[in-house]
Amino acid sequence: MSLNLPSQRNRGRRAPMADINVTPLVDVMLVLLIIFMVTAPLLTQGVPVNLPDSRAKPLEQEQQPTEISLDAAGRVFVAKEEVGADALPQRLATIAAAGKDGQPPQVLLRADRGLDYGRVMRVMGELNAAGLNRVALVTVGDE
Repeated sequence: MSLNLPSQRNRGRRAPMADINVTPLVDVMLVLLIIFMVTAPLLTQGVPVNLPDSRAKPLEQEQQPTEISLDAAGRVFVAKEEVGADALPQRLATIAAAGKDGQPPQVLLRADRGLDYGRVMRVMGELNAAGLNRVALVTVGDE
């Protein structure tokens, strides 16, 4: 057995520190967590629409769908950009032409619950006329 006695050579030197101080790492991670918690809800907001409730499960998606929204006043928004009623067919035809592999892109239709059913159906008719048949109606889930 050997003893670790201080020798003449190691006198005055400190042993290397093998511990990692994690306090600064935790502080930085907590600040980043707070930043993400504050900014995440802002990133998902689009056109303010009061969606109806539903018990349906979310759909699986391969590519980013096109989002069309109808607000309480009946205005139509395509990807957060307001589109007039006369320009809507042209815009939908452009979206339909941008589909991959001959498939039309998925469309998410968000309509305010206070809207007249006829207005929603007119937009759905325009979607169908443009060849956009993969339409999903967005609702608020019952959790």
